[in-house]
Amino acid sequence: MSPRFRSQQRGAIGLMAAGTLALALVFLLLAVDSGRLYLEKRKLQSIADTSALEAAARGGLCTPTTTANDYARQNAARNGFTLVAGDASRGLTVSCGTLATNAANIRVFTADASRNDAIRVVATQRVTSSVASGIWGMFSGNGPAVQTVMSATAVAAYAPPVAQLTIRSSLATVDSSKSPALNMIIGNLLGGSLSLTPAGWNGLLQSNVNLLGYLDQLAIDLTVKAGDYEALLNTNVSAAQLINAAAKVLQKNGAAAAVINDVLSLKAVAPNAPLLKVGDLLKVATGTPSAALNTNLQLFQLLEAVAQLSSSKSAVSTAVQLNIPLVGNVSIQTKVIQPPQLSAIGNPALAKAGLNNTPKTDQIFVRTAQVRTLVSIDLPVLKGVSQLTSAVTALTTPVTGVVNNLLHLNLVGTLDPLLCLVLKPCDHTDPQLFSRLDINLEAVSAESYVKDFSCASSAAKSLTVQTKTSLADLSIGKINATDAFSSSAAVSVQPVPLVDIGVQTCKGIFGCAARQPGVGGSLLVQFAHSTVGGTDATMLFAPVSEMNAAPTYQKALPSSDMVNSLVNTLGGIQVTYAPPSGNVSSGALAGVAGLLTTITTTLVGAIQNLLSPVLDPIVNTILGSLGITLGNAEVGANLTCHMGRAYLVI
Repeated sequence: MSPRFRSQQRGAIGLMAAGTLALALVFLLLAVDSGRLYLEKRKLQSIADTSALEAAARGGLCTPTTTANDYARQNAARNGFTLVAGDASRGLTVSCGTLATNAANIRVFTADASRNDAIRVVATQRVTSSVASGIWGMFSGNGPAVQTVMSATAVAAYAPPVAQLTIRSSLATVDSSKSPALNMIIGNLLGGSLSLTPAGWNGLLQSNVNLLGYLDQLAIDLTVKAGDYEALLNTNVSAAQLINAAAKVLQKNGAAAAVINDVLSLKAVAPNAPLLKVGDLLKVATGTPSAALNTNLQLFQLLEAVAQLSSSKSAVSTAVQLNIPLVGNVSIQTKVIQPPQLSAIGNPALAKAGLNNTPKTDQIFVRTAQVRTLVSIDLPVLKGVSQLTSAVTALTTPVTGVVNNLLHLNLVGTLDPLLCLVLKPCDHTDPQLFSRLDINLEAVSAESYVKDFSCASSAAKSLTVQTKTSLADLSIGKINATDAFSSSAAVSVQPVPLVDIGVQTCKGIFGCAARQPGVGGSLLVQFAHSTVGGTDATMLFAPVSEMNAAPTYQKALPSSDMVNSLVNTLGGIQVTYAPPSGNVSSGALAGVAGLLTTITTTLVGAIQNLLSPVLDPIVNTILGSLGITLGNAEVGANLTCHMGRAYLVI
């Protein structure tokens, strides 16, 4: 290679090196300049973020006050972003409004000065323009832009309020008189038999289960993704699995061995078929923070609700013989028609707004169980009730003349009618109780829902709850047991023949003949679907417990004493006369009809006296243990105005 060619090559390399160095300097300038703008943008974004978070966390308002703007500006000033009047280089615009999720699942902020569901902060600042934008300005003919307006937007939502309602029986202690009934009721509802002692039941009453731990344990047992409570609440589960999860939580928390063993005793008789859903017992609104679930449920309340839910989803019903003083053994069947909803957690603001929707949405709603009870009193027991037998005996006098006329008509054509009419040493009316009486009592659930709330301040917060104790339905007559426990239709009540008006006749000169039933007809009794009781009242919980604390309880007030109310409604009982078969004169029937007023008054009074000792143990012992009777429900409330910290949503 010639020396001349080598010198030309060295010149080319030098030119390339100079060009590369110049290009590197340009990229370095762009990198430094872009880095400067990035840091400015990042700093401005942090100002917008922290200002929005503070304004939301402190519950800032845009109207009627401007606290949202004040809180945002105070935060910006503390972070070095001071706003000076007349200085247009910096700006901070604060807006209040609402959040919604559009069809593309993207959150959208809508300005509304009257709402503070979310707060938007837009921070602006003038900064020196970048080199690139300056060069572009020169070549575009607009001149170089010395400054550029930079902006950053942040939308923060304050932690929503969270409220919880619980409903439970007011049962406080279990003694030796109550434990057999609880063993019978809870065991039969689950489909087996229990033999827990009073101390065992009291252990369940005094123990609690952490709701968050319980749901997490159920998620493990049912192989549901951790934290996906919505999926968990819709998962099929058996009563045995629900009870077993409670036992595991108790073991983890170091509960007494006796309590755990008693819980396992309930599990042993509980059905294993997955007929139930977790959400049938517990309702957790979508979006509820997990911290709100860190609350306790009474163990007895949970197990009782599982038993009631299990009964409502199966053909199981209690069937027992109860010995009632002055009455005797009475057959009682009880079945849960509608299960309880013992706990509900959600946003009270959404619940309040949802009251105006049809149907109501986002409700925080709880209820006790709806129970039907069928009581059957057989003839031997009825005969043993002195009030009723005395009343039947008293029927002899008003119907004697009429039945004697009927008796005369029936004896015409016999061999010795005149002899019987003259001598008749045996002829007389003989009213007798000859059938059984069915009583159907439907105790509809007490229910409660959040109506309003106030978070004016942490010291003056309150929760307004509407509580309704629904009507009890009472029917007396002939009732089919299968129909009585059908939840698809009202119970059909047929008249029951309660009093048979027979006669005792003579056999001429040879003494008395056997009693002839039905010669004077019979009295039919029917009392269909009479309702009693019920209130619809507003409860104000102020003060109200924070979430994760023991609920503040109030008792649902009854309209009156349930047993007395049921008995007093029996004035509408229907007593009808069924005439005997055969040819009976219209005059004789008219005579019997004329006596119905006297007969009805006597019979109704006797039945009222009979039902009081029958209904009292049913309502106060059987249904009272289930927590579904009027005045036996307690509503518990919790409210936290800001469950957690404010968070950025956009």
